[in-house]
Amino acid sequence: MGKSRNARRGSAGAEAVVEAVDGGLAELIPDRDRARGWTLLIDGAPQSHVDLDDPAYLSFEYQRRFGHVVDLVAPAGKPVHVVHLGGGALTLARYVAATRPRSTQQVVEWDASLVQLVRRQLPLDTTARIRVRSADAREGLAKVLDGWADLVVADVFSGARTPAHLTSTEFLDEVRRVLRPSGCYAANLADGPPLAHLRGQIATAAARFPELALIADPTVLRGKRFGNAVLVASDTPLPLAELTRRAASDPHPGRVEHGRALLDFTGGAAPVTDTAAVASPAPPPSVFR
Repeated sequence: MGKSRNARRGSAGAEAVVEAVDGGLAELIPDRDRARGWTLLIDGAPQSHVDLDDPAYLSFEYQRRFGHVVDLVAPAGKPVHVVHLGGGALTLARYVAATRPRSTQQVVEWDASLVQLVRRQLPLDTTARIRVRSADAREGLAKVLDGWADLVVADVFSGARTPAHLTSTEFLDEVRRVLRPSGCYAANLADGPPLAHLRGQIATAAARFPELALIADPTVLRGKRFGNAVLVASDTPLPLAELTRRAASDPHPGRVEHGRALLDFTGGAAPVTDTAAVASPAPPPSVFR
Protein backbone atom coordinates (compact mmCIF):
# COMPACT_ATOMS: atom_id res chain seq x y z
CA MET A 1 0.00 0.00 0.00
CA GLY A 2 1.32 3.42 -0.93
CA LYS A 3 1.59 6.41 1.33
CA SER A 4 -1.38 8.77 1.64
CA ARG A 5 -1.21 12.34 0.44
CA ASN A 6 -3.76 15.06 0.96
CA ALA A 7 -5.42 17.37 -1.58
CA ARG A 8 -8.80 19.02 -2.13
CA ARG A 9 -10.80 20.20 0.84
CA GLY A 10 -14.46 19.62 1.70
CA SER A 11 -17.00 21.90 3.35
CA ALA A 12 -15.69 21.24 6.88
CA GLY A 13 -12.02 21.55 5.96
CA ALA A 14 -11.58 17.81 5.45
CA GLU A 15 -8.83 16.91 3.02
CA ALA A 16 -8.88 14.28 0.32
CA VAL A 17 -6.99 11.05 0.86
CA VAL A 18 -5.15 9.53 -2.09
CA GLU A 19 -3.64 6.09 -1.72
CA ALA A 20 -2.47 3.23 -3.91
CA VAL A 21 -4.60 0.09 -3.49
CA ASP A 22 -4.52 -3.27 -5.24
CA GLY A 23 -6.97 -2.12 -7.92
CA GLY A 24 -5.29 1.18 -8.75
CA LEU A 25 -5.22 4.67 -7.26
CA ALA A 26 -7.96 5.26 -4.70
CA GLU A 27 -9.15 8.78 -3.90
CA LEU A 28 -11.49 9.69 -1.06
CA ILE A 29 -12.84 13.15 -1.91
CA PRO A 30 -14.74 15.15 0.74
CA ASP A 31 -18.25 16.26 -0.21
CA ARG A 32 -18.54 20.05 -0.34
CA ASP A 33 -22.23 19.87 0.63
CA ARG A 34 -22.14 17.24 3.38
CA ALA A 35 -19.86 17.66 6.39
CA ARG A 36 -18.95 13.95 6.57
CA GLY A 37 -19.75 12.93 3.02
CA TRP A 38 -17.08 11.25 0.88
CA THR A 39 -16.79 10.03 -2.70
CA LEU A 40 -14.54 7.09 -3.55
CA LEU A 41 -12.79 7.09 -6.94
CA ILE A 42 -10.57 4.36 -8.35
CA ASP A 43 -8.25 5.52 -11.13
CA GLY A 44 -10.51 8.53 -11.58
CA ALA A 45 -13.74 6.53 -11.92
CA PRO A 46 -16.37 7.31 -9.25
CA GLN A 47 -17.20 4.14 -7.31
CA SER A 48 -19.16 5.04 -4.18
CA HIS A 49 -20.47 7.88 -2.05
CA VAL A 50 -20.86 7.66 1.73
CA ASP A 51 -22.29 10.09 4.28
CA LEU A 52 -21.02 8.96 7.68
CA ASP A 53 -23.63 11.12 9.42
CA ASP A 54 -26.48 9.71 7.32
CA PRO A 55 -25.74 6.22 5.95
CA ALA A 56 -29.31 6.02 4.64
CA TYR A 57 -28.44 8.77 2.14
CA LEU A 58 -27.65 7.38 -1.31
CA SER A 59 -26.18 9.80 -3.84
CA PHE A 60 -25.28 7.79 -6.94
CA GLU A 61 -28.07 6.90 -9.35
CA TYR A 62 -27.37 3.16 -9.43
CA GLN A 63 -26.99 2.99 -5.65
CA ARG A 64 -30.40 4.63 -5.24
CA ARG A 65 -31.87 1.93 -7.49
CA PHE A 66 -30.24 -0.72 -5.29
CA GLY A 67 -31.77 1.10 -2.32
CA HIS A 68 -35.25 0.69 -3.81
CA VAL A 69 -34.63 -3.06 -4.10
CA VAL A 70 -33.43 -3.24 -0.48
CA ASP A 71 -36.53 -1.34 0.66
CA LEU A 72 -38.85 -3.80 -1.11
CA VAL A 73 -37.10 -7.13 -0.55
CA ALA A 74 -38.89 -7.56 2.80
CA PRO A 75 -41.39 -5.66 4.98
CA ALA A 76 -40.03 -2.29 6.13
CA GLY A 77 -37.50 -2.57 8.96
CA LYS A 78 -37.34 -6.35 8.91
CA PRO A 79 -33.77 -7.70 9.30
CA VAL A 80 -32.46 -9.51 6.22
CA HIS A 81 -29.44 -11.56 5.17
CA VAL A 82 -27.50 -9.88 2.35
CA VAL A 83 -24.45 -10.89 0.32
CA HIS A 84 -22.63 -8.02 -1.37
CA LEU A 85 -20.28 -8.97 -4.19
CA GLY A 86 -18.06 -5.92 -4.45
CA GLY A 87 -17.60 -3.63 -1.50
CA GLY A 88 -16.28 -0.25 -2.58
CA ALA A 89 -16.89 2.14 0.31
CA LEU A 90 -19.51 -0.30 1.73
CA THR A 91 -22.27 2.17 0.86
CA LEU A 92 -25.09 -0.29 0.40
CA ALA A 93 -24.10 -2.39 3.42
CA ARG A 94 -24.27 0.78 5.53
CA TYR A 95 -27.68 1.56 4.02
CA VAL A 96 -29.04 -1.89 4.90
CA ALA A 97 -27.68 -1.60 8.45
CA ALA A 98 -29.30 1.83 8.87
CA THR A 99 -32.70 0.98 7.38
CA ARG A 100 -32.92 -2.65 8.55
CA PRO A 101 -31.20 -2.88 11.95
CA ARG A 102 -30.02 -6.33 13.06
CA SER A 103 -29.55 -7.43 9.46
CA THR A 104 -26.64 -9.81 8.85
CA GLN A 105 -24.43 -9.04 5.88
CA GLN A 106 -21.46 -10.59 4.12
CA VAL A 107 -19.33 -8.41 1.84
CA VAL A 108 -16.87 -9.96 -0.62
CA GLU A 109 -14.29 -7.46 -1.90
CA TRP A 110 -11.15 -8.71 -3.61
CA ASP A 111 -9.12 -5.52 -3.01
CA ALA A 112 -7.79 -6.07 0.52
CA SER A 113 -5.91 -2.77 0.64
CA LEU A 114 -9.07 -0.88 -0.38
CA VAL A 115 -10.95 -2.58 2.46
CA GLN A 116 -8.24 -1.43 4.88
CA LEU A 117 -8.40 2.14 3.56
CA VAL A 118 -12.19 2.30 3.83
CA ARG A 119 -12.23 0.78 7.33
CA ARG A 120 -9.63 3.30 8.48
CA GLN A 121 -10.98 6.46 6.87
CA LEU A 122 -14.73 5.65 6.76
CA PRO A 123 -15.28 3.42 9.81
CA LEU A 124 -18.37 1.25 10.03
CA ASP A 125 -20.92 1.48 12.82
CA THR A 126 -19.60 -0.93 15.43
CA THR A 127 -23.11 -2.31 16.01
CA ALA A 128 -23.61 -3.24 12.35
CA ARG A 129 -23.47 -6.96 11.61
CA ILE A 130 -21.25 -6.62 8.54
CA ARG A 131 -18.52 -9.14 7.79
CA VAL A 132 -16.04 -8.17 5.06
CA ARG A 133 -14.02 -10.88 3.34
CA SER A 134 -11.17 -10.13 0.93
CA ALA A 135 -11.62 -12.64 -1.89
CA ASP A 136 -12.65 -12.97 -5.49
CA ALA A 137 -16.42 -12.47 -5.72
CA ARG A 138 -17.20 -15.89 -7.14
CA GLU A 139 -14.85 -17.67 -4.76
CA GLY A 140 -16.36 -15.79 -1.83
CA LEU A 141 -19.87 -16.59 -2.99
CA ALA A 142 -18.97 -20.29 -3.07
CA LYS A 143 -18.36 -20.14 0.70
CA VAL A 144 -21.87 -18.84 1.52
CA LEU A 145 -24.30 -21.45 2.86
CA ASP A 146 -27.11 -22.81 0.68
CA GLY A 147 -30.31 -20.77 0.98
CA TRP A 148 -28.76 -18.22 3.35
CA ALA A 149 -29.45 -14.93 1.57
CA ASP A 150 -32.57 -12.83 1.15
CA LEU A 151 -30.63 -10.67 -1.31
CA VAL A 152 -27.46 -11.03 -3.36
CA VAL A 153 -26.09 -7.79 -4.80
CA ALA A 154 -23.46 -7.84 -7.56
CA ASP A 155 -21.56 -4.59 -7.99
CA VAL A 156 -18.11 -5.71 -9.07
CA PHE A 157 -15.86 -3.71 -11.34
CA SER A 158 -12.19 -4.12 -12.18
CA GLY A 159 -10.82 -1.24 -14.20
CA ALA A 160 -14.43 0.00 -14.66
CA ARG A 161 -15.42 -3.36 -16.20
CA THR A 162 -17.35 -6.30 -14.75
CA PRO A 163 -15.07 -9.38 -14.85
CA ALA A 164 -16.12 -12.05 -17.34
CA HIS A 165 -16.55 -14.83 -14.76
CA LEU A 166 -19.35 -12.82 -13.09
CA THR A 167 -21.49 -12.65 -16.24
CA SER A 168 -22.36 -16.29 -16.90
CA THR A 169 -25.15 -18.78 -16.26
CA GLU A 170 -22.74 -20.80 -14.11
CA PHE A 171 -22.21 -17.74 -11.91
CA LEU A 172 -25.98 -17.30 -11.61
CA ASP A 173 -26.31 -20.96 -10.64
CA GLU A 174 -24.11 -20.14 -7.64
CA VAL A 175 -26.24 -17.06 -6.88
CA ARG A 176 -29.38 -19.20 -6.95
CA ARG A 177 -27.78 -21.72 -4.62
CA VAL A 178 -27.26 -19.16 -1.85
CA LEU A 179 -30.64 -17.44 -2.24
CA ARG A 180 -33.65 -18.41 -0.19
CA PRO A 181 -36.66 -19.51 -2.31
CA SER A 182 -38.15 -16.01 -1.99
CA GLY A 183 -34.76 -14.30 -2.37
CA CYS A 184 -33.75 -11.66 -4.88
CA TYR A 185 -30.68 -10.98 -7.01
CA ALA A 186 -29.70 -7.44 -8.08
CA ALA A 187 -26.80 -6.55 -10.35
CA ASN A 188 -25.26 -3.28 -11.48
CA LEU A 189 -24.69 -3.51 -15.24
CA ALA A 190 -22.84 -0.86 -17.24
CA ASP A 191 -23.10 -0.60 -21.02
CA GLY A 192 -23.49 1.76 -23.93
CA PRO A 193 -24.55 1.54 -27.57
CA PRO A 194 -25.20 -0.99 -29.08
CA LEU A 195 -26.05 -2.50 -25.64
CA ALA A 196 -24.85 -5.99 -26.58
CA HIS A 197 -23.56 -6.67 -23.07
CA LEU A 198 -26.79 -5.55 -21.42
CA ARG A 199 -28.94 -7.62 -23.77
CA GLY A 200 -26.76 -10.67 -23.14
CA GLN A 201 -26.95 -10.25 -19.38
CA ILE A 202 -30.75 -10.05 -19.46
CA ALA A 203 -30.87 -13.20 -21.58
CA THR A 204 -28.49 -14.91 -19.14
CA ALA A 205 -30.65 -14.00 -16.14
CA ALA A 206 -33.80 -15.09 -18.00
CA ALA A 207 -32.25 -18.52 -18.44
CA ARG A 208 -32.04 -18.91 -14.65
CA PHE A 209 -34.82 -16.77 -13.14
CA PRO A 210 -38.49 -16.59 -14.16
CA GLU A 211 -39.05 -13.07 -12.81
CA LEU A 212 -36.97 -10.16 -14.10
CA ALA A 213 -37.00 -6.37 -14.06
CA LEU A 214 -34.54 -3.76 -15.31
CA ILE A 215 -34.28 -0.24 -13.85
CA ALA A 216 -32.47 2.34 -15.97
CA ASP A 217 -32.49 5.84 -17.36
CA PRO A 218 -34.56 5.78 -20.60
CA THR A 219 -31.67 7.33 -22.55
CA VAL A 220 -29.46 4.37 -21.59
CA LEU A 221 -32.16 1.88 -22.63
CA ARG A 222 -32.46 3.67 -25.99
CA GLY A 223 -28.73 3.31 -26.53
CA LYS A 224 -28.16 7.06 -26.50
CA ARG A 225 -25.38 7.05 -23.90
CA PHE A 226 -23.23 4.83 -21.72
CA GLY A 227 -24.69 4.27 -18.26
CA ASN A 228 -25.75 1.92 -15.51
CA ALA A 229 -28.79 -0.32 -15.28
CA VAL A 230 -29.86 -2.41 -12.31
CA LEU A 231 -31.12 -5.89 -13.13
CA VAL A 232 -33.42 -7.52 -10.55
CA ALA A 233 -34.24 -11.25 -10.67
CA SER A 234 -36.16 -13.71 -8.52
CA ASP A 235 -38.03 -17.00 -8.53
CA THR A 236 -41.06 -15.22 -7.07
CA PRO A 237 -43.04 -12.23 -8.42
CA LEU A 238 -41.28 -8.89 -8.00
CA PRO A 239 -42.97 -5.79 -6.49
CA LEU A 240 -43.17 -4.20 -9.92
CA ALA A 241 -45.78 -1.52 -9.20
CA GLU A 242 -43.91 -0.12 -6.19
CA LEU A 243 -40.54 -0.48 -7.90
CA THR A 244 -41.89 1.44 -10.89
CA ARG A 245 -43.30 4.18 -8.67
CA ARG A 246 -40.09 4.62 -6.73
CA ALA A 247 -37.93 4.64 -9.84
CA ALA A 248 -40.15 7.20 -11.58
CA SER A 249 -40.28 9.56 -8.58
CA ASP A 250 -36.56 9.33 -7.77
CA PRO A 251 -34.30 12.41 -8.08
CA HIS A 252 -32.70 10.37 -10.88
CA PRO A 253 -35.89 9.16 -12.63
CA GLY A 254 -35.70 5.71 -14.15
CA ARG A 255 -37.92 3.36 -16.10
CA VAL A 256 -38.69 -0.22 -15.11
CA GLU A 257 -38.87 -2.74 -17.94
CA HIS A 258 -40.23 -6.23 -17.33
CA GLY A 259 -42.18 -9.08 -18.89
CA ARG A 260 -42.45 -9.43 -22.64
CA ALA A 261 -41.02 -5.95 -23.28
CA LEU A 262 -37.84 -6.83 -21.41
CA LEU A 263 -37.42 -10.14 -23.21
CA ASP A 264 -38.02 -8.42 -26.54
CA PHE A 265 -35.32 -5.92 -25.58
CA THR A 266 -32.73 -8.74 -25.64
CA GLY A 267 -33.20 -8.99 -29.41
CA GLY A 268 -32.63 -12.74 -29.37
CA ALA A 269 -29.31 -12.52 -27.49
CA ALA A 270 -28.09 -15.89 -26.21
CA PRO A 271 -27.35 -16.64 -22.56
CA VAL A 272 -23.67 -16.25 -21.67
CA THR A 273 -21.75 -19.29 -20.41
CA ASP A 274 -18.32 -19.50 -18.79
CA THR A 275 -16.73 -20.62 -22.04
CA ALA A 276 -17.98 -17.57 -23.96
CA ALA A 277 -18.01 -14.93 -21.21
CA VAL A 278 -16.18 -11.62 -21.69
CA ALA A 279 -15.83 -8.59 -19.43
CA SER A 280 -18.30 -5.75 -19.79
CA PRO A 281 -17.23 -2.94 -22.15
CA ALA A 282 -15.00 -0.18 -20.87
CA PRO A 283 -16.77 3.15 -20.51
CA PRO A 284 -15.68 5.95 -22.84
CA PRO A 285 -13.40 8.52 -21.19
CA SER A 286 -16.10 11.17 -21.52
CA VAL A 287 -18.23 9.37 -18.90
CA PHE A 288 -16.02 10.57 -16.04
CA ARG A 289 -15.44 14.12 -17.24
